[in-house]
Amino acid sequence: MKGFFKTGAALLVLAAGVGAQAQVAGTFSARIGATRIMPDVTSGNLSEPSFPGTKIDVNDATQLSGGVNYMLTDNIALDVPLALPFKHKFFGDGAIDGVGQLGQVKVLPATLFVQYRFLEANAAFRPYVGLGVTYAKFFKNRTTATLTGLTGGTPNNPTTAKMDNKFALTPQIGFVYNINERWFLNASYYKSFLKTKAHLSTGQSISVKLNPDVVSIDIGYKF
Repeated sequence: MKGFFKTGAALLVLAAGVGAQAQVAGTFSARIGATRIMPDVTSGNLSEPSFPGTKIDVNDATQLSGGVNYMLTDNIALDVPLALPFKHKFFGDGAIDGVGQLGQVKVLPATLFVQYRFLEANAAFRPYVGLGVTYAKFFKNRTTATLTGLTGGTPNNPTTAKMDNKFALTPQIGFVYNINERWFLNASYYKSFLKTKAHLSTGQSISVKLNPDVVSIDIGYKF
C-alpha cells in the first residue's frame, strides 16, 4: 500500500501543469487493468465433530479487471468494477495449521459504487471516495483429500463444500489522473466487509469473515 500512496502523491505533483478533458455530467468512461483481492480472514471454528480450534485461512488472488463509470453530475459518479472470476485457495489454520490446502473456490464479486470526485471537473488529478454494495457469488468449490481425511470422508465418498453467496458494504478511496484528453489512469483501494459460511457434505459448517482488502489499477478511455 505504501507504493500506492507514493504513486498518488507523485501524480498529484505532475497534475499541476497539465490540462485534461473535463469529467462533467453525462460523461461515460471504460477501463481495463488488474485487481488484487487480499482476504483479511477471521475464521470461526469448524462445527463438531472436529478438532477443537479447527479454522481456515484463504490466500490472495489477482485477476484481469476493468470497469465502467458514468458521471451523474460534475462531482458524483456511478461506478461498476468488472473482473474475471477470482480463484482462492483454502488452507488449514488454528488446530490444523500446516496440514496444507483444503480446497479452492471461485468468486465473482459484483459491486455498484456511488463516488464523490473532488476538485473541478477539468482538473487533471481528481481524488475520490466511494461507497458501494458488493454481492459475492461463490462457485466451483473444489476440495482435497486432506479435507476428506480430516472430516471422516473416504475416497469413494469425498467431503464436498459449498459457500453462501453474500452481500457486503464496501467503502472506497482512489484517484483519476488524466494522461491526455481521452486516456486516464485510475487507481483505487477498497474493503468489503464480507462474512460467509461454508457448508460441508458431512453436515459440518464453518463461518468466516473474509473482509478482503482490494487494490485496482487501470488504464481508461473517456467517450
